This record gives sequence, C-alpha cells and structure tokens, in this order.
Amino acid sequence: MDRTEENRQEYKELQCRVKRVVSKAKQKAYDELYTRLDTREGEKDLYRLARQRDRDGKDVHQVRVIKDRGGRVLTSEESVQRRWKEYFEKLMNEENEREKRVEGMNSVEQEVYKIRKDEVRKALKRMKSGKAVGPDGIPVEVWKCPGEAAVEFLTSLFNRVLESERMPEKWKRSVLVPIFKNKGDVQSCSNYRGIKLMRHMMNLWERVVEARLRKVVEICEQQYSFMPRKSTTDVIFALRILMEKYRDGQRELHCVFVDLEKAYDRVPREELWYCMRKSGVAEKYVRVVQDMYERSRTVVRCAVGQAEEFKVEVGLHQGSALSPFLFAMVMDQLSEEVRQESPWTMMFADDIVICSESREQVEENLERWRFALERRGMKVSRSKTEYMCVNERERSGTVRLQGEEVKKWPNTGPTTRKISPLKGAAPYAPNHNPPRQSGQSVGPEQERGA
Repeated sequence: MDRTEENRQEYKELQCRVKRVVSKAKQKAYDELYTRLDTREGEKDLYRLARQRDRDGKDVHQVRVIKDRGGRVLTSEESVQRRWKEYFEKLMNEENEREKRVEGMNSVEQEVYKIRKDEVRKALKRMKSGKAVGPDGIPVEVWKCPGEAAVEFLTSLFNRVLESERMPEKWKRSVLVPIFKNKGDVQSCSNYRGIKLMRHMMNLWERVVEARLRKVVEICEQQYSFMPRKSTTDVIFALRILMEKYRDGQRELHCVFVDLEKAYDRVPREELWYCMRKSGVAEKYVRVVQDMYERSRTVVRCAVGQAEEFKVEVGLHQGSALSPFLFAMVMDQLSEEVRQESPWTMMFADDIVICSESREQVEENLERWRFALERRGMKVSRSKTEYMCVNERERSGTVRLQGEEVKKWPNTGPTTRKISPLKGAAPYAPNHNPPRQSGQSVGPEQERGA
C-alpha cells in the first residue's frame, strides 16, 4: 500500500477501530470472568488464578543454578544438568529397607473382555485440554478433534496392546520436569517434585485400565484421595466436628498426623504386584501394569536444557493417570490390619490422621502403623509427622516414635479456625457452609451444637 497521507489517515482510523473492538472484547471477557468467579462453581478458578499469579511472581521456572550435595552452587549448564540427573536417578532407583515376602499371592485367572468404544470416549472426555505434551510433542487435542475416527483407531490399538500385553517402547519414555514445592531453598534439588510428562496416548491407555480396575477393586472407606464423591474437605470437616464435640464435653482428643517420606517414589514394585493380586485384580491386568513399568526411562528437563536419559526401576510414576489409584490400592492392603473406623483413622493418599482418647493409645497405634508400613518398604517421616492434643488439661508431653519425640503442634483452643498439620486445611469463610455430612448443612455458627 502506498504511504500517502490519505492511506496513513485510513490506517489510523482502522487501528483505532480495532483497538475499540479489542477493548470491548476484553471488557466482556473480564465481566464474564468476574461473574463466574462470584459463583460457587467459580471457586476453583479463583484459587487456580491465585496460585498461578503466585508462581509467576516467584519465577522459579527460570532457576539456572543449583546446589550440589555439599551445598556448593553449580553455575555451568553441564554441571547443573548432571546434578539434576544424579538427584532424580538416585531418588527413583533406591528402595527403603523392607522384609521380603516369603508367601506368594495366588493369581486371579479370569477372562478379560475387549475394550469398547464407549470406554475410550469416556477416557478422552476426562482428558483436559491445554495440558503439557510428552516426549512426542503431540497434544491431547489431536485425539479429541477427529471425533469417532480417533475413537475407532484408539479402540483398535488398545485392544492389540491388551491382547499382547505389550505396549510400544516409546510409550515408556517420559520427560521429568522439576516443580518447586514453594518452600525451602529454591536452589536445593530436594525442594522440587519431579512430575513426569508422558505421551497423551499413554495417559489415555492408563485411564482405560484405571476405569476397569476401579470396577473390581474396593478401596476402604477411610481413604479419601482420588475417590468418587470424596475430597480433602470431607476429612477436614469430619475432624473439625470431632474436635468440637470433645471440646464441648471437656475431654481430651489426641491426634497424630502421619506423613510418609517420598511415598510415590519409594513404593516397591514387588509390593505393588502383590497388593494388586490380593485386591482381586485379574492376572492379565497385573501383567499389563507390569508392562507399563518395565524398562521405563526418563530424562530431566530443566531451565538450562535436558540431562541424559536414565532408567527408573522403583516407585510409581508422578504425573501418571493410573498412579493415584495404584497407590490407594497399596495403602489399602498395607493398612488392612492397623486402620480403625472413620474418624479415628482417615487417609488422604500418603497423609494419615490417627485419633484416640488417650495419649498412650495414639502412641501405640502410631507404632503399629509404623511397623506395618516400614516392613513393606514405606517410611514414616520423623520430621513431618506431628502430634496434637485437643483440650489438653495438663502438659503431659508428646508421643514417641521409636524413642524419638514427635513434634507437637501447639494446643488448639475453641477459636482455632484451621487444622494446620493436615495438608490443604484452611479456615471456612464466614458465610461458607461446610459440606453436608449427615444430610444437614452445618454452618460455623451451628458447629458447636452439632
């Protein structure tokens, strides 16, 4: 276009018009966002935006230096990559001490029917759009957009994998991204959680298998993590009501909040196979899951590039669609002989709360839990496990774990608005009604009379 005065004037007018259209579109989008955030359904979006803004402000994704095991700061790209590989390779290939099982578990041989199209459709529907891609660089939208054509292709492919019990070796490779835990030294590898980015094809396959396992495996009622119609708010609410009742009755309530060290990364795979068989899982599904973990390899991607690939022989995949249910299955079997009815025992994945009316009893229960878990390769964290006494009448000390004093949380009075040792606990908003527990909605002003 010629740069004449007439054309320049026309360009300015068009530019102003476009800016007005964009401004109106932005304002409309903001109005819709504010309206949505003001509803109960928009609470998740509000917290998501707040977390994202907090992460963006810390800029932890651009940390280009890291400390070695001795605390010396590494600055060169090669040394930083080697350190990340060294840390995660050790973490994901090291088991805790455990007793080897002498007895085996009989396998459940039963016919497994072919995968249906509706199973694949449900798995695709559960996959969220806009998620990070795996090593192949293919987003999940590639499988969502074609519709029935993709469903037919995936159904045929998954049936071949199910029949042969062998998936393509490429599916077993992943990219490991260190995610800062928002606490501690940002230059320390131990303050990062490794999340595996796997191929979306692999995630779809895992979701199909997970849906089938959930139909045959019954997880105990004390487990609230990744269970249908359950959430952490149920645990918090039940515990708050229990505490209020004991305060009203002027009785002591003793609680221990148990945390496991590197829980997902330390699950012995032999224990996983044993727990699957004990839960009644068909042997074909056991072999299918075993194939997911055989010869699995990963590579660490950090701010300065990618490190060398290494094998992963211990633990569950962090970031996998199937791992949460597998972990719940393991915890269900390992705690079978030590857990009590809710609310005296409640679990949220690897976080456990044990309650009792006496300090001696809660200490005894804690030791039973420690023995049951540590003999099978899980380890109770001595530094993160905490003890709390509600309505404590006199300073009677704390509980002990193998002779060591468990860190004691400060005594909570009637005005306490949160249960701090429990992960995810937060005070209820003044006008927010807690979840329904017994068919009746209980607000903060009625809690004491519950």
